[in-house]
Amino acid sequence: MGSSALPGLAGIGRHAPDERLPRHRHAEAYVAVVLGGGYEEAGDAGRFAVRPGMVVVHGCWTAHLDRFGARGAEVLNLPAVPGLAPGVGTIDDPDMAARFAGRDPRAAAAFVAERFRTSSVRHADWPDLLAAALRTDPDLAITPWARSVGLDPASVSRGFARAYGTSPKRFRLEARTRRALAALSGWRGTLADLAADQGFADQAHLARAVAAMTGLPPVRLRAKSVQASGVRCS
Repeated sequence: MGSSALPGLAGIGRHAPDERLPRHRHAEAYVAVVLGGGYEEAGDAGRFAVRPGMVVVHGCWTAHLDRFGARGAEVLNLPAVPGLAPGVGTIDDPDMAARFAGRDPRAAAAFVAERFRTSSVRHADWPDLLAAALRTDPDLAITPWARSVGLDPASVSRGFARAYGTSPKRFRLEARTRRALAALSGWRGTLADLAADQGFADQAHLARAVAAMTGLPPVRLRAKSVQASGVRCS
C-alpha cells in the first residue's frame, strides 16, 4: 500500500493507446480533467468510464489503476481544491481549464471546482458491488457475501483482482485504514482505543496499516492534525 508522488502535478499527462497503469497510490490529493481520449479507472471509489470533459477528484492516499482506450488519453492534473469532495463529475469547458493551468494551476483548479457537476458513471457488475459493500462495511465477510449473490467464493478473489488490481482482503483493509484516518484528527482517546473502534486487531496492526498507506505512523499524523486544520496528505 505504498504511496507515490503525483507525476506532473499541474500539468498535462499524455497516455498511449491501450496503455495500462497498475494499481498505484498518490501521496497527494489532486484533480484530473480529461481533455481527450478516454480510460477506465478502478480505484477506492469504484470503477468509472472516463471521457473528455469529465473530472475525477482524488482524495488523500487514494489508489487506483487505469486502462486507457484505443485513442489513449490526455489528462490535465491540477492541485486539490478544499471542499471539493472525491468523486467523478463533468465541466462544460475543459479546454479553458487547460488554458488557465498554463498561467496559474490553482486558478485552473478553482475554475474546475466552480463548474464541477457530479456525475454517476460507476460500473455496477459484481466486483463493483463487492467494492461498494467493502467501503460501506470493512468488516464484511467475503465468503458469505459471495454465496449471497450466487458466486463461488474461490473465484471471487481472482475476479476482483482482475477488475481492481488488488484482492478483496487488501481492499477491505485499505477501506478500514481510510476510515481510521478520517477519524484520527478528531479522536480524543488513545490510539489503542481507535484501533479497537475501527476493527483492527490492536494498535500495532493499526500503525502498520497507516504507515503502509501514508508513510507515517498514526502518532505523527495525529501531531500534524493538532498543528493544522485536519490531517494532511503527507
